[in-house]
Amino acid sequence: MKWLWLSALVVALDQATKYIATSALELYESIEVLPFFNLTLVHNFGAAFSFLSQAGGWQRWFFSVLAFVVSVVIIVWLPRVRDAHIHLPLALSLVLGGTLGNLVDRMALGYVVDFLDFHAGGRHWPAFNVADTSITLGALFLILDTLRRQPEEKSSQS
Repeated sequence: MKWLWLSALVVALDQATKYIATSALELYESIEVLPFFNLTLVHNFGAAFSFLSQAGGWQRWFFSVLAFVVSVVIIVWLPRVRDAHIHLPLALSLVLGGTLGNLVDRMALGYVVDFLDFHAGGRHWPAFNVADTSITLGALFLILDTLRRQPEEKSSQS
């Protein structure tokens, strides 16, 4: 369970940055930081890319239960990972922290606070937050871990 500190750090950073964004910005207010990056406060009632955000409210509970189940699976899985595989516990810890960060919002507010707004050529990437970034990085490390293990498995089968 030595990797849970990373999950806790992600939750703390996520909640702190969401608190700052909520305190400093009005809903949909946008502050240009760089020519391609704004701070824009958005309430996301759905999931990634506002998926199911207009679904009528049931999605809050669906995504909350899903986040809880994913978190339990990761908490059970994490202590069973061998220390030699650093990508896997790193990935799981990042996903866990991000999942819990967004779960806190869903349970307390009914939506997820997003505020990082990247754009180019008049097109905006959907706003996101530290938890979303952590989940994405964790998913990338999971892919790296899978790709790294494939040559090991092929050579052990020969």
